[in-house]
Amino acid sequence: MDQVWVRTLVTLALLGVAAYAMSFIVEANAGWLLLSGGLFALLAYHVKNLRLLLGWLRQPEAGDVPGSTGVWDDALALLHRRERRHAKERRHLERLLVRFRQASRALPGSVVVLDAANRIQWCNETAEKHFGIDGQTDLGQPITNLVRQPELVHYIGAGDYSKALQMRSNRDADLVLSVQIIPYDSSQKLLLAGDVTQTEKLDRIRRDFVANVSHELRTPLTVLVGFLETVRELKLDPQRSRDYLDMMADQSRRMQRLLDDLLMLSSIESAPELASDERIVMSRLLARIAADAEMLSAGRHRVTLEAEGDYDLLGAESEIVSAFGNLVSNAIRYTPVGGEIRIVWTASGAGARFSVQDTGIGIAPEHISRLTERFYRVDRGRSRETGGTGLGLAIVKHVLMRHQAQLEIESEPGSGSRFSARFSARRVVSVVQPSIGVDA
Repeated sequence: MDQVWVRTLVTLALLGVAAYAMSFIVEANAGWLLLSGGLFALLAYHVKNLRLLLGWLRQPEAGDVPGSTGVWDDALALLHRRERRHAKERRHLERLLVRFRQASRALPGSVVVLDAANRIQWCNETAEKHFGIDGQTDLGQPITNLVRQPELVHYIGAGDYSKALQMRSNRDADLVLSVQIIPYDSSQKLLLAGDVTQTEKLDRIRRDFVANVSHELRTPLTVLVGFLETVRELKLDPQRSRDYLDMMADQSRRMQRLLDDLLMLSSIESAPELASDERIVMSRLLARIAADAEMLSAGRHRVTLEAEGDYDLLGAESEIVSAFGNLVSNAIRYTPVGGEIRIVWTASGAGARFSVQDTGIGIAPEHISRLTERFYRVDRGRSRETGGTGLGLAIVKHVLMRHQAQLEIESEPGSGSRFSARFSARRVVSVVQPSIGVDA
């Protein structure tokens, strides 16, 4: 039998026995009076404790369950234990919620919790930046009222969330977001958004790269095919045949230069870190660069080499030769006959700088920031005429990045240009040899 019933029956039995004994010892009225008083006291005891319980239930306070005696003490003790267990579970859930919000706030992407009517229930700081919403004042507001971009409004209204939506942020036109909604119960869903600006940019670069390579190869291939058909189908005199073969050879060399530059650029990009540093003897390298410049110029320009500082360079010699050679060949191609090309090497314990200064046509300011893009040309026709592939400065940029160096460009239209490669102190090493100072 339940303990409550046992205690109640024992109490009533004891009260009945006491009343019965009182009726014999004193008189019958005394017995009934004792029984009535005992029943009233028992009722008052239960009413008092029931009132305490109802009062606590109306305004429950953790750890403030009322206490009592007797059977009510057991009942309230059970309630107190249950309340403590629930309080512990509640604290655990609160900690989990805090951790979830902390983790969500730390996410690089946007997280917005929406209800069935697409009202904002919660959002992290990234979502505030991406969509221009406030995680406190905008709670309960429909997100489509705050982010009024038609593509997002249509995406949310359509209800088909199987694919992500790509859109530009209304806060930053340069920011591209990938937005997807994930329902997770009948009344709530998550709006997730990630920054895909770099991915979209790389995809655009890839498309442009393929288009540019195709365009660059199409012209020489078209010339080669045309000349081959001419030589094959027409009877030409020996001199005309040699002329056609020379032009085909020029186009073949142009394609070879393009493929060599592509392979060079690909090998540099596939290994962004240098495998090891070798000591580059700058006196020998500078003499080689000057000699190549003289040969490429073929006497059309005055080429001078100046070197100051007894320091060599640490790095990959083949890459440094390619980068410096591209800077020199660009200067020669864009400098009119009779102009001057100055090759300058300045080094000290604080770092080094390799500069190529010309008296060429110069570059307008709006082009300078884009010069290192693949296939970007200020004057496309002139670049092709002089044999440029459009990849030289892109190679220079990537080589210098691998050597923790910087490319500096100074130019004015009509006043020439200066391209400089700056190397940090960790890239230079002292030598005993005297400095070089020669006119090449």
